[in-house]
Amino acid sequence: MNHSLKITNLQASVDGKQILTGINLEIKSGEVHALMGPNGSGKSTMAYTLAGHPGYDVGEGSQVLLDDENILMLSPDERSQAGLFLAFQYPIEVPGVRVQNFLRLAYNARFSDQPDKNFPTVLAFRKHLEALAVKLQVKKELLKRGLNEGFSGGEKKRLEILQLAVLEPKFAILDETDSGLDLDAIKAVAEGVRKIVTKYQTGVLIITHYQRILQYLEPDFVHVLVDGKIQQSGGPELAASLEATGYTAIKSS
Repeated sequence: MNHSLKITNLQASVDGKQILTGINLEIKSGEVHALMGPNGSGKSTMAYTLAGHPGYDVGEGSQVLLDDENILMLSPDERSQAGLFLAFQYPIEVPGVRVQNFLRLAYNARFSDQPDKNFPTVLAFRKHLEALAVKLQVKKELLKRGLNEGFSGGEKKRLEILQLAVLEPKFAILDETDSGLDLDAIKAVAEGVRKIVTKYQTGVLIITHYQRILQYLEPDFVHVLVDGKIQQSGGPELAASLEATGYTAIKSS
């Protein structure tokens, strides 16, 4: 089944200061979109607004349709259940909560309205989880540790890709998932995302400063966000030109 995430005139402000000034973007199943832009352009604000962070005020006339349902009217939990996933730039640690238990609870919440997706036993889910971990190059021993507790930056980001695979979202927003990663980790994360896109036809919006992860992820579309609005869109070649020229040549409308 094909899905769509259609963002229309998305505006958002924080403490009375407008950050997003009217974003228009449509993502379809199986597409990979990259969102680039200078610091302060509104990239992370867009991610948090889509996820339903309570600290961001959405402007009148904004609309985000996930399969024709305006998710701006839904709580963060309801957005997740509808099929939206957000990977944060800085994954939080939750000491004492084992990764495998956290992911089982997240899975049950995501598919609570789909009985056919239920696993008959905890053991059955863990076998499913371990199989996914092997495919995505996540060490199985990490599944028994506290969530992100003592994990390296690369381990945290790979774990988020595992979570992405577990939840099988219709759309995923990856906020600077390449931040602080070495080359091997970037390659592994990009490969993991591509596997998920291929298997589940998940639509992906990856937010990044740099071209390096895009060299491995190979996005279908690249968008440039400046002053809270998408000012330019193109193919992968746009990311390459930005690497050479920077953002100064792109003027806000």
